[in-house]
Amino acid sequence: MFASYKRFWINIFNFSGVSNRADYWWPIIINYIIGGVIIAIVQASIGHSIDNIYTIGDLSIAWERNLIVLIVWIATLSVRFRRLHDTNRTGWWVLLDLIPVVGTIWFFILMVLPSKPNRWQ
Repeated sequence: MFASYKRFWINIFNFSGVSNRADYWWPIIINYIIGGVIIAIVQASIGHSIDNIYTIGDLSIAWERNLIVLIVWIATLSVRFRRLHDTNRTGWWVLLDLIPVVGTIWFFILMVLPSKPNRWQ
């Protein structure tokens, strides 16, 4: 679990390799849990929703949140590309997730498929 999460961050800009199912799913699950805990702590400490900006401090928190979200989004995009490569598909299949409902379901199915020998290894 921790090795998969470490590889997630080490390969943040690697869009050409492969990632097995564990290397995809463990970071996704861990990031959701960590994100939820951090948001709950920040909202409890500032006393209101993280989306509301009332002071300069709130603006600072919003900028920091957006920067962290961008970094995690880039790392998640790269692991999605690598996971698709592991199922012998091109990274362009990631665009399937942009189709509402059906695309999201189909992309989820692609992420749970077993690994295949492919040209990216």
